[in-house]
Amino acid sequence: MLNRRSLGLALLASPFVSRRVRAEDSIVRISKQYGLGYMSMMVMEHEHLVERHAAKVGLPNLRTEWSVLGGPGPQIDALLAGQVGFIGPGSTTLATLWDKTAGTGRDIKALSALQSMPFVLMTRNPAVHSITDLTEHDKIALPGVKITGHALTLEMAAANQWGFSAYDRLDSLTVTLAHPDAMAELLGGRSEIDCHLASSPFYYYEQAAPGVHRVFKSYDITGGMHTNGVMLTSKAYHDSNPKVCAAVLAAQQEANDFIRSNPRPTAQIYLELTGDKHASVEQMAGWVADPDVVYTTVPMKVMDFAVFMHKVGRLKRQPDSWKDMFFEESQDVEGS
Repeated sequence: MLNRRSLGLALLASPFVSRRVRAEDSIVRISKQYGLGYMSMMVMEHEHLVERHAAKVGLPNLRTEWSVLGGPGPQIDALLAGQVGFIGPGSTTLATLWDKTAGTGRDIKALSALQSMPFVLMTRNPAVHSITDLTEHDKIALPGVKITGHALTLEMAAANQWGFSAYDRLDSLTVTLAHPDAMAELLGGRSEIDCHLASSPFYYYEQAAPGVHRVFKSYDITGGMHTNGVMLTSKAYHDSNPKVCAAVLAAQQEANDFIRSNPRPTAQIYLELTGDKHASVEQMAGWVADPDVVYTTVPMKVMDFAVFMHKVGRLKRQPDSWKDMFFEESQDVEGS
């Protein structure tokens, strides 16, 4: 995980700070990860949608290179170094980067939301049915302590339960683990990890396992659907590559339409690109069609997380609106 200090050092040291991005690059590099939160990116890759839409806006020779980088830290480093044009981390990473870069000439913003998706706290501890049942003997795996959406949701839950001053009451129970590793630890039964604040599809696998049950869903904490992932890029890249950005956004919108209309082909794409052998096409198609997960470019409750982050001191500045953190082409929607 990239903390505030190391993020600041990365910004200062990055060659991207002084590097002038060449206008309308012939190659667009996009970093994704695997999980249903990245489903629109996988459809874009599999169906060559960026190239198709690039041709429509006058870039017939644009080539897309996709990479998989582990976690927000490596993704941020690659974006700041100019090694990739777009990354797809969580909305809290967006807020952190916006806070660090706004008005510096190195601004990082979102081109769009990637989806709305819950985080689900799963446990194998039969005594835990709410966060009030958690003790110092429980360990909660999540993808990054303190600044990820998962971690912030847990703090919001604590603040709701015990009052704002106790927002960090459960932080000492959290452990940073990637979702596949966290699932393996939870289901293995021999680790100290007995809880996992999971994203899709990992919570589907876990809730189907004997002796594992759900404690809460983040939508219960936030009062409705919220954005998980966002498509980030730098202002320098955005301003130098307007046609590339238009093609990426249009490709994502087409991918979202494809996912909504074709859950089974979407499931086949997911299984093909990830090599996931745990689910059948039918199971995955059901998870793709889960109404809890909405593939949309519209940001939802991004400001809720930003306001909370500012209140607990994770952001120095609070944006006035979600639009402060998004480029103009994504602002003509009813976001939040």
